[in-house]
Amino acid sequence: MNALLVDDDYFVITALEKRIDWSALSIDHIYTAYNVAQAREILLQHPVHILICDIEMPQGSGLELLAWIRSEQYSIQTIFLTNYADFNYAQKAIELQSFDYFLKPIEFDKLTLIIHKAVAKAKEQQNNEKAIREGVLWQKNRSKMIEHSWRRLITGKSFPADPANLAPYLAEQNLPYQPCDLFLPVLVNLFPYDRSLGKEDKNLFDYALLNVMHELYQHPLFQVEAITEIKDCNWMIILKWNSSPDPGMLEGHCSVFIAQANKFLKCDACCNIGKSLTLGAIRKEIQELLVMNEEMIKHRNQTFLLEHYRKSEAIYNPPDLILLEQLLNENNYTAFLELTLSYLHELIQGQIVNTSVLSLLRLDIVQLVYAHLKSKEIEAHKLYMGRAGDQLFIHSLNSIEDMQQYIGYLVNTAAEYRNFAEQPKSVVEEITHYIKTHCGNDLTRNSLAEIVYLNPDYLARLFKKETGISLGNYIIQTRLAAAKHLLETTRQSVYTIASKVGYSNYSHFSKLFKMDNGCSPNEYRKNLKELKELKSVTEWS
Repeated sequence: MNALLVDDDYFVITALEKRIDWSALSIDHIYTAYNVAQAREILLQHPVHILICDIEMPQGSGLELLAWIRSEQYSIQTIFLTNYADFNYAQKAIELQSFDYFLKPIEFDKLTLIIHKAVAKAKEQQNNEKAIREGVLWQKNRSKMIEHSWRRLITGKSFPADPANLAPYLAEQNLPYQPCDLFLPVLVNLFPYDRSLGKEDKNLFDYALLNVMHELYQHPLFQVEAITEIKDCNWMIILKWNSSPDPGMLEGHCSVFIAQANKFLKCDACCNIGKSLTLGAIRKEIQELLVMNEEMIKHRNQTFLLEHYRKSEAIYNPPDLILLEQLLNENNYTAFLELTLSYLHELIQGQIVNTSVLSLLRLDIVQLVYAHLKSKEIEAHKLYMGRAGDQLFIHSLNSIEDMQQYIGYLVNTAAEYRNFAEQPKSVVEEITHYIKTHCGNDLTRNSLAEIVYLNPDYLARLFKKETGISLGNYIIQTRLAAAKHLLETTRQSVYTIASKVGYSNYSHFSKLFKMDNGCSPNEYRKNLKELKELKSVTEWS
């Protein structure tokens, strides 16, 4: 398989040649061109399967080159490189059936994955063409049918429940199975790290993941029949035994997969292994595996066997809530976290933890932290409002590590903000700065309290104690001072100035201004003008 690199920048071509492991991508030969004309000559003389091409070039664009390739009916997977995220470029590239569109500067790890996908697509196209020539394209259709049938079974859609109907169903769907064949479901949970590919580009992450799964879960004793994502970062693998089942060997494969996921996919993982059963009984096994996955709280990077799982009504015996409350009141947040962590490990060791137990623990911890913040006049529900906290809350029941992370977020945020709230000068400085820079906004005690997550009454008392003036009067004084500055330095109308400093009612603004300065805004501007003229005459004489 051959690749052609086209870019008018010599250094880009050189970097692509040297920074990408082409042999690992099954690319035998690399051709290079620095303009469209050179690229056409190479395409006319040599077979090319992968094209990596810049779009903006002085002697013809990459889009023009791809249009010519399509007109000549060359079967080439094209990846465009460009400095500009221009929608028109992307739209044209899609119209010309380009494989992908990649923005510079080049991230070689991501580009390598995209090239890997393009190579796979090119190989698939070659195999399809060969299949068509040999009249065996139905083999591919059968693979799709197998994948589709397993997906329906996993998701609980129509599939024969009565063993007597199984043989006719297999024949009707052209599935290559016997009623006595043994299958094994493996459910894989993934926990992508922050800033990993799993967080930033799920499509590339899924592609890399499928490659790892297909590579590691292949063996002379079994083969992969289907891999389906049942929900975000939860994948079901269906294995078919070619000989007698060996669950112990499969546990070893899962351990290797977890290590590979940590190293190459930058994520933690758990593997949940079902029991080996015939096709007629496997549906119930899959459902039980899904139930276990939802109910059981896991440690990351471990393998769990369904046959060892015993569903039981775990009784929630809470930690020492009185002691935890006391630690919060003493601001001993480190000891609080240590105690909750110790409690979590006791639950796991006693094997009495499931999602219901962990959910009740989460509720108790949240109530303790919120009550603690309320005692400090901090509005906890506003402090924790936002995407980061919501995501941690949602994921907190996924594993012990996720619950630890959520509790840590609750307590550390409370500690940081309690320190801030107990420094009145810092709170008042933030409020006064906000009022000065947003005096045209609708400023109320409630809206200002939201900025610092404090109870509005408490903020008002704190502000007056620190400044000697009420919050409402400070807002008025700041607005009037801003109005005087605009009257002195601009020619804007008094109505415009009133609106800019937060007064939609001109009469109210004028009344306040007169009370503060002894004259109306118009009179103030007139007096200021007369004073300047008098000063000018005096200086002239």
